[in-house]
Amino acid sequence: MHKFTLELLFQIIGIGSASGLVHKENSLFLISDNSSILYEYDIQSEKLDTYPLLENNADVSKQKNIPKKIKPDFESIAVFGEDCYIFGSGSTENRNKMIHFDTNKKEKIAETDLTDLYLVMQSFGNIKPDEFNIEGAIYTGEKWFLFNRGNSESRKNGIFTIGGNNLTDDFSVLYNSYKLPAIKGIPSSFTDAVQVRDKIYFLATVENTGSTYEDGIVYGSFIGRIDIEKMKIDYTQKISDKHKFEGLSVLTEEEKTIEFYLCEDNDTDTLESNVYKLTLTK
Repeated sequence: MHKFTLELLFQIIGIGSASGLVHKENSLFLISDNSSILYEYDIQSEKLDTYPLLENNADVSKQKNIPKKIKPDFESIAVFGEDCYIFGSGSTENRNKMIHFDTNKKEKIAETDLTDLYLVMQSFGNIKPDEFNIEGAIYTGEKWFLFNRGNSESRKNGIFTIGGNNLTDDFSVLYNSYKLPAIKGIPSSFTDAVQVRDKIYFLATVENTGSTYEDGIVYGSFIGRIDIEKMKIDYTQKISDKHKFEGLSVLTEEEKTIEFYLCEDNDTDTLESNVYKLTLTK
């Protein structure tokens, strides 16, 4: 048992269904699986800026709550230096985009179609298209870790390690599958992850659904840790009986404790999102 405290830090008005966040200096960069916007929240001033990711000079109000059938489903966000990478989940054909955004210049650098990569990942991991659902991403500068959320009937939770020169036509793929803890007999599934030195900390949520597309009743969330060298789970710890946490980023790290920012996906069209602080003993 790892001791922890969980507290609500603040509520951000203007963003709904938060699905990922990264902490950089005094800002939080957040994504929502209902929108095609990258949000920047200044923690001190409480100012919220918006950066459209798919259309230049577009009407931002129309990008905040996109219908499920056509939304890009941005579920994962990773940062390396000033570079921010936002991934579509791949759970349908229109959810295969990756956006490269410069957090210093505040501008979109590139948009990449990951269809070929996602098809190779599905084949390599023996994951059917309707079971494929990328909800976590880490970039080390040399390789990627992409996390498949096993919230389909087969519950295929796994981590893809992607190497090579790019993500379109020069890459290698490794795959590790995982059995995650359950609540009420329903296994949890990956929802986000972050690297801390030689460890990966991850979130996993229990949601009563057999689909990567439809939402279900939430029964709680876990945090866990994976040793990168062995790619084995060190431990898991239940942190909530009701929250669907989908964003994880480091706030501070001490010798014996580590603090994270967490965001919650409320699965509604309401444009408000809660950000929590989780303090965990190592």
